[in-house]
This record gives sequence, structure tokens and C-alpha cells, in this order.
Amino acid sequence: MAKAPFFQNTIAIVYDFDGTLSPQPMQEYTVLPKLGIRPRDFWNQVERESEETVSEKMLVYMRLLLEEAHARKVNISRSDFQAMGKHIPYFPGVEGWFRRINTYVRQKGRGQCHIRHYIVSAGMKEILEGISIRPYFQQIYASEYHFNFQGIATFPKLLITDTTKTQYLFRVNKGKETLGESINEHMPEHERPIPFQNIIYIGDGMTDVPSMALTKKSGGHTIAVYPARNRNDRETCVKLLSANRVDFIAPADYRSESKLSSRVKLLLDAIITDIAYRQEVASCRTEHRLTR
Repeated sequence: MAKAPFFQNTIAIVYDFDGTLSPQPMQEYTVLPKLGIRPRDFWNQVERESEETVSEKMLVYMRLLLEEAHARKVNISRSDFQAMGKHIPYFPGVEGWFRRINTYVRQKGRGQCHIRHYIVSAGMKEILEGISIRPYFQQIYASEYHFNFQGIATFPKLLITDTTKTQYLFRVNKGKETLGESINEHMPEHERPIPFQNIIYIGDGMTDVPSMALTKKSGGHTIAVYPARNRNDRETCVKLLSANRVDFIAPADYRSESKLSSRVKLLLDAIITDIAYRQEVASCRTEHRLTR
């Protein structure tokens, strides 16, 4: 029986969103201004309440947003959230980044490699579905609200935290991208569509440590980014580099001649070469009718 052709030739770049692709938390560009709430006041309230009630911070912020909207008699529908997302600003070069990276992989891999982009965020999926760069992503995983029969957000139905982000890396790895699909069953490494060595994770700080640690430990690659003029965020990234959580750090500048761009391309070069090697090994074994 002929052996199945080599199929692990897809590269995935997985991005956090807030602080990674966009400078501030998405709520500060969207729902907080709509409700007339100062971001600092809101996040301080989230911090206080999560400490006082020993609650999950992400769940607190999602609930408080709904309570503040109710108190102000503002109903927010899914389409309202999406419309807000269209106006979120990005770090320099983000909007042209995906087309450039796709072209680079296609040319460097001579058409033998494919690339997919994913977002895994503790932010709000309803907002992210409306961002201008949405068409470039294979999947967006983020926290979600339940909407009632009138189409109004009523309570959080899905929560993504710093630690639960890691399950979505396994979804990418195993090709189980729909939330209804279980990722708990064992899947041999050679059957996984996107092995971890084909994955690059890009984040911005300590909230990304679980995802960075999993990716690195599993043979993947990680990069931490920071605003060019923010010394504190830069120092946080240096700590991640020192602890070997990341391969590289760089300013969050996605333009073609940036340090981030050159370092991502270096990682892509290494992955493309590794894919070519593994593909040739598989071909050689097939040629001589050897099983794994």
C-alpha cells in the first residue's frame, strides 16, 4: 500500500492581540468610550473586585462591562461590537504584514509550504470579528458573550485566560479547530497537521508565558514584542528572553525593514528548511517502502 504523502508543510503564526498587534486593550478603543467610562477607572475597578471576591479577572471585566451597559441603558448587539472593531488602530506595518509574510513563505518555500495566521486572545471575539485585518486569519479564538433572542449580550459564555490559551495551540497543532471537537484523545506526533516546530507564537508579556512555555517546550518558536518607546514593557521582554521563554524580542514594528520582520523571516527560513528536510526523509522512506 502506498504511503500517504507528506502533509506537515503548513506553518502557523499565532498572535496575541492587545499589546501585540494593537497598542492598548481593545476595550479602550471600543466599548469603554461608547459607555463613557475612563479606562483607568474601569481597570482599577476590575482589579479591586477580582481581589476582594477572589474572582477570575477576565470574567470580572466581561461581567462589569455588561453591568455598566445596563446601568447606562445601553444595549450592545453583536453587530455593534463588530462595528467598533473596525476602528481599532495597530502598531506600524500590521495592516500590510500578513500579505508580505504570505508572499515570503510562498516564494521561499517554492510553493511547497503554506502559512496560516491565528489570534488567541483573552479579549472579545465579537470585537475581533470586526477588525480590518480579519480576512487574514484562519481562526480567531477569544472570549465570547451569549446573546439573547433580541440579539443583546447578556452574559459571558466563553472565557479565555492566560492559561487556557494553551488549549487553542493544541487545536492548531492537532487540526481540531472547531470548539466542538475534542482535543483530549491521543494523537501521534506524525499525524498532527501542524507540528509545534512549525508554529511561531508572538506575544507581548507575562500574560503570554503559558503559551510561550508550551510552544518552546514542544519545539516551536516564540517572540515577545514591546512598544518602541516603552521602557517598562521592554524590560519585561528582556526578562522573558533571559528566562528562555522566547527566541527573540523586538519592538512592535511590523514594517518590512524592521527588526521584528527580519527575525520572523529568520524563523520562517529555519522552519521552511526543516519542512524540506522532513519531506525528503519521508520521500526516501517511501521510496524504499519503509514504514515509520
